[in-house]
Amino acid sequence: MQQRIEEFLNSLRVEKGYSTNTIVAYRNDLNQFADYLVNSLQKSSWDDVVQDDLVRYVNVLRYEREYASATIARKVAAAKSFFHHLVRRGDLADNPCSDLDAPKVHKYLPNSISREAVELLLQAPGKSNGARCLRDSALLEILYATGMRVSEVVALDVQDVDLQNCCVNCCSKAARAKERRIPLYARAVTSLQEYLSNSRPKLLRTEDETALFLNHRGQRLTRQGLWLIIKKYVREVGIDDSVTPHTLRHSFATHLLNGGANVREVQELLGHANVSTTQVYKHASSDERLREAYDEAHPRAR
Repeated sequence: MQQRIEEFLNSLRVEKGYSTNTIVAYRNDLNQFADYLVNSLQKSSWDDVVQDDLVRYVNVLRYEREYASATIARKVAAAKSFFHHLVRRGDLADNPCSDLDAPKVHKYLPNSISREAVELLLQAPGKSNGARCLRDSALLEILYATGMRVSEVVALDVQDVDLQNCCVNCCSKAARAKERRIPLYARAVTSLQEYLSNSRPKLLRTEDETALFLNHRGQRLTRQGLWLIIKKYVREVGIDDSVTPHTLRHSFATHLLNGGANVREVQELLGHANVSTTQVYKHASSDERLREAYDEAHPRAR
């Protein structure tokens, strides 16, 4: 059973260009499903799986393990893709989950913070001129200036930043290796210049290191390291403790739309494959504008 899973994952990697993070998620979901089939239902082959097995599995996830609907929907989607792959290859005659419905998932508005809160966060590293503070300042600025995903930011190399033309080149695996060129505002350019001139050389340990953002060991900053940096400054400035690195991406999109940017333009900047994903931010920005209008106009809100 495991061999079929690995063959499927390899096809996602090679044929469809899925990112490493997506492959890891598929592997975890399918391995969990396979463990249930083997240990709870004593199934030893994918040929033995029927739709009732999947229904039982979904019920276990929902009622025994109390997984969220979004998590269950993702696991069902992984199983559907996997069985579709097996049928397409001729490994199975029928797809046992072709008629299986995933649980309905409520769409939640992305969590963004106000422009004032963003400003507080971006100013936080400026209390010191140390190497790490200059790095952190450039890191925060580029997150908000570009709306890039955390994985994209930590994957940046020095050569990806074009300070002369005030932009950064981002090659996103999430968007199937489609490169996008994202503008940088002047303050972000200045912050990056200071980091590259006065901070990165102090953090660097080996001359062959190409990573833009380095940790204290002179190696490429990890996603976990970036997350810890954000949380440190969130605590320092006293804004909402639920703020994560992805919050700056959400705020980037919402604030652009509030400022009059077109949804299609924001879609291109974010690297969304489908405009419907970007439309969620349109709803968030509309709600924010309505709130501002309400607070300004309602006599009891003033």
